[in-house]
Amino acid sequence: MRTIALMAGLCLTLLTTTAQAQSLTQTIRGTVVDEQSGSPVGGATIQLEDGSKAAIADSAGLFHLKGIAVGRQTIRCSRVGYEEALVRNIEVTSTKEVVLEIKLREKIKKLDEVVVVGGKLKSSALNEAAVVSARQFSVDEAVRYAGTRNDPSRMAQSFAGVSGTNDARNDIVIRGNSPSGVLWRMDGIDIPNPNHFSTLGATGGPVSILNTNTLKNSDFLTGAFPSQYGNAIAGVFDLRMREGNNERNEYLAQAGFNGFEFGAEGPLQRANKSSYLVNYRYSLIAAVQALGLKVGTGTTTPYYQDLSFKLRMPTKKAGVFEWFGIGGESHILFPANGEDNLYASNDGTLRQRNFKSLTGVTGITHTYFFNSTTSGKAIAALSGFGTKYNEQIVETGKDNKTAYDKNNRQVKLSLGYTVNKKYSAGNQLTAGLIADISFLKLRQQYIPNGDSLLRTLFDTKENVTLLKANLNWGHRFSDRLSSNLGVYAQQFTLNNTASVEPRFNLKYQLKPNQSLALGTGLHSQLQPLEVYVYETKNAVGQTERTNKDLSMVKSAHAVLGYDINLSRQLRFKAEAYGQYIYNAAVEKQASSFSMLNAGADFYFPDKTNLVNNGKGYNYGLELTLERFLQKGFYYLLTGTIFDSKYKGSDGVWRNTVFNSQYVGNLLAGKEFKLKGGSSFLVDTKMTLAGGQMYTPFDLQESASAGYVVFKTTEAYSLRNNTYLRWDLKFTYARNGRRTTQKIYVDFQNITNQQNIYVRTLNPKTGQSSEINQIGFFPNFNYVVTF
Repeated sequence: MRTIALMAGLCLTLLTTTAQAQSLTQTIRGTVVDEQSGSPVGGATIQLEDGSKAAIADSAGLFHLKGIAVGRQTIRCSRVGYEEALVRNIEVTSTKEVVLEIKLREKIKKLDEVVVVGGKLKSSALNEAAVVSARQFSVDEAVRYAGTRNDPSRMAQSFAGVSGTNDARNDIVIRGNSPSGVLWRMDGIDIPNPNHFSTLGATGGPVSILNTNTLKNSDFLTGAFPSQYGNAIAGVFDLRMREGNNERNEYLAQAGFNGFEFGAEGPLQRANKSSYLVNYRYSLIAAVQALGLKVGTGTTTPYYQDLSFKLRMPTKKAGVFEWFGIGGESHILFPANGEDNLYASNDGTLRQRNFKSLTGVTGITHTYFFNSTTSGKAIAALSGFGTKYNEQIVETGKDNKTAYDKNNRQVKLSLGYTVNKKYSAGNQLTAGLIADISFLKLRQQYIPNGDSLLRTLFDTKENVTLLKANLNWGHRFSDRLSSNLGVYAQQFTLNNTASVEPRFNLKYQLKPNQSLALGTGLHSQLQPLEVYVYETKNAVGQTERTNKDLSMVKSAHAVLGYDINLSRQLRFKAEAYGQYIYNAAVEKQASSFSMLNAGADFYFPDKTNLVNNGKGYNYGLELTLERFLQKGFYYLLTGTIFDSKYKGSDGVWRNTVFNSQYVGNLLAGKEFKLKGGSSFLVDTKMTLAGGQMYTPFDLQESASAGYVVFKTTEAYSLRNNTYLRWDLKFTYARNGRRTTQKIYVDFQNITNQQNIYVRTLNPKTGQSSEINQIGFFPNFNYVVTF
């Protein structure tokens, strides 16, 4: 309460500050490029929507709009021979320049007059080859939406077809698929799990390493993605890190749930337009605890820190070099008797848990234009991932005993090259080849249920390579009809398994405001790397890797979408989809187990003797009604109904653990303009979703065995209660001549709804209990730019 009172007092102080009489302005500048080739478009006209300010792009595509009033602005960009583009609702502040990249699409049929069309809205992907199940998301959305905690994953949970697994982690379920089926990419490079407290093979965590202050508009894809993306069957986050300001130095300081942070950006050399961007963040709770203050985390304190940076170095004749990096370190200790150590062990013993993780990636890209229609991009990246997890059984009067010890490390070298060739306004070819070379050192020891001795599940060093190739031909039959035909292929050297996957999509513009789109294709994904090296004893006592020959899990996607702009601000979209999954990993002996249910936690099941005989399917309907931010008001209404089933080696079709069957979201917000260029925003989000499936305990067998036993023949036959959550967020922004300040107060789960997270059982007493998800959680954030 004391913290809330202090934040409320700070808000009141800022709100009652006298507004400055001077008119505050800023510069909007950037580059205009051809959407297909990426080459500069000179001579384009860029102007405010009301026509009060205008500029002409020079031969390098550069433009400057100076003296733009702070607040929300919309600009239009046009050039003869190209479709007009609109960039809506740009937030202009007094202390930070707005730097844009505007893509113009060349018309197939050249007309003398300018034909005004909708332009590229955020509902369309930045990747022009992605025409179904894809949308562009903005940093503004990740920051503005209630309940997101400035996290792209939590923001994506607002979109149709997407839901979270629990409030404590940002794993996402896309169309009934496991979160482990999501691919993360940064600036064209596949990256490891970008979350603190993460594990090898997982794709989520409690706190994101990604920093919205360093990102720019990116793409999010939920199915039938084009051939540029592979080794994923659920979805793709195609992220882009923005460049630093190459004309002036700018700084940022922030404090909030994600930590204390400081950022800086500016020119390295103004003459050649080179720039730097760097941001460092340290756990807020750990910093406060270090000062001797209590913040309500009990005996457990999460420690984490992360760093993001990017250098951009254009040259006159040798192309553009970019060097980026993100990395994070995190650790946490759960004492055996701590009030936060809620997770009872399978045998009812007290256990101390210690977790550490380290994640990082750094990459260099080189983009070179051979001519105005042909470019090549080379990438070289080095990523590292390490996780340590240790459980100690604590008994009075005895030394601690190791019950679980895991130490996984992966170092990956990625090398690749992509060529993009625009043959004409209607024909474009993209081709790429990438090699991911991984150096693995993996170890896991644990005491199996019903045993007292430590067993080694795996302890190995291994070097493996994943070769990936893609080819995409984009063809526009007319300004109304376009298609993409591509193929993706990959080969895994550990067991020489391979996959060749055709992809196809088609989009038809029925009217200027209506379109139909179809997408289909095959997709595949490796099993989690540690699963391949699980060890077991054969009949003569020799150690074997019985999972080594596992093939990739594969799926066929089909999506049909209809999109209509009911007005310039209002859009409706419907997508029907089907996904058939095969080659899923299941046990060799008859059982209900399938790897399709794994991936939403800190570990993967210790199953050996797996084979590729499993199947699954997902199908559903997604609806979206979205009013884009206009006159300070927006809303987003999404609804999904779906079914998600799987079949294990026992031949029985069952619900997957992720088959919540429906999810709905309502987001809305209103921005109020105040004097002096300040503003006050109210944003809210309500989520209603079906409960996830779970397997009942076998109470009699658990009591007899001394550890938790489930009724696996009734796997995922029971459903948790309906999930309901309401978030309410208030934001105050104040522009000054030297600083811009923002305060966010995000009241998450404002009704304190007790949504179930997991059920536990003490096999010794037969007592079961429920652990609820996060209840009412006030999240405060303060940021200042200067």
